[in-house]
Amino acid sequence: MVQEQVIIVGGGMVGLSLALMLAKANIAVKLIEAIKYPDYQSTELAPYHSSFDARNTALSRRSVQIYQALGLWEALQQHATPILQVHITEEGGFGKARLVADQEKVESFGQVIENAWLGRVLLTQVHAQPLIELIDAATVTELSQDQQQVQLRFHTADGESQTINSKLLIAADGRDSFCRQALGVGVDVHDYDQVAIVTAVETSKPHQQVGFERFSVKGPLALLPLPGAYRRSVVWPVKKGTEQEWLGEENDQHFLDALQQTYGDRAGKFVKTGKRYSFPLSQVLADQQAVGRVVLMGNAAHTIHPVAGQGFNLCLRDADVLLRYLTEQQQRNQDLGDPALLKAYEQARLSDQRRVIKFCDAVVRGFSHSHPALKLLRNTGLLAFDMIPGIKPLIANYAMGLKA
Repeated sequence: MVQEQVIIVGGGMVGLSLALMLAKANIAVKLIEAIKYPDYQSTELAPYHSSFDARNTALSRRSVQIYQALGLWEALQQHATPILQVHITEEGGFGKARLVADQEKVESFGQVIENAWLGRVLLTQVHAQPLIELIDAATVTELSQDQQQVQLRFHTADGESQTINSKLLIAADGRDSFCRQALGVGVDVHDYDQVAIVTAVETSKPHQQVGFERFSVKGPLALLPLPGAYRRSVVWPVKKGTEQEWLGEENDQHFLDALQQTYGDRAGKFVKTGKRYSFPLSQVLADQQAVGRVVLMGNAAHTIHPVAGQGFNLCLRDADVLLRYLTEQQQRNQDLGDPALLKAYEQARLSDQRRVIKFCDAVVRGFSHSHPALKLLRNTGLLAFDMIPGIKPLIANYAMGLKA
């Protein structure tokens, strides 16, 4: 028996994934998205959408398991590349650490996929799912609730105004969430004064499924393997206000030279770069994630620094736990939007969230200081991580999302 329809506001990667999870559990979903989705008739790389853009996502092993349970991994695997090793170094430092999948007795530490492909696969599956009603190019204008239900008003692309009700609303509408503001939920904001430069590059040496994290004076530079032996994704947070130096076709060689100087010859020669995109970086944490019959999800609940590639994986674990609470409630034939249930979900997720948020913030702050004593301490720490028994499996399991 299909339960009463749940509303999800926000059709990015988190919203689409959660909609598919709910539908698989036989829960009907009405998904409201502000942006018009692209037409996916072509077999070429999906056109960019505000949520499926030039960025790449390093899916943890736990995230891969979630997509396997949804029956989506076969389609996603075609566009993903496993990470078999991770090398961590600091520019001008002596310390280095290395994680090797074989040594940790895992198939891989995760899989790297371009957001444009991930979005395309998810959206294609949503269109094929009869329990999901998708309304895109829709602007939410009002949100209210009482003890019995949530009411949402929105305008469609043709200007029509619609009002819908549900026992449960899930707000996955991004860092600047309208729903969060309508609920009066405050946020704690920290601006890192950084902008992430994102692109794909080609190198003369094959990546061999190795991911690099290189802490540099410009910012923490991540180089991850992509499909194709010589393609790698670049995520380089730099100081806000300096990003124009790296953007535009006229700066292609300048950007490649900067990568070469920072990485040395580990990747061979940087021979080609794609178009660069920039994204401002800040940490935005909602004061509450469950308010009455509304749950905040994804970046509406917590937006974190991409330094360790944990943001989307944390959101997907949130969605997986919420699904468990809702399916158990469904089996009891109880109210899916029960405020006590949603608060219990919120409390269950705080430990994992706080650990990940604290770790990512500490890495950014810890590697942002150039004082010689701090640099010595950092590099000594990297050596200790690489040499002391028992540390690597612990950190690897947390990074893979297996110890949430």
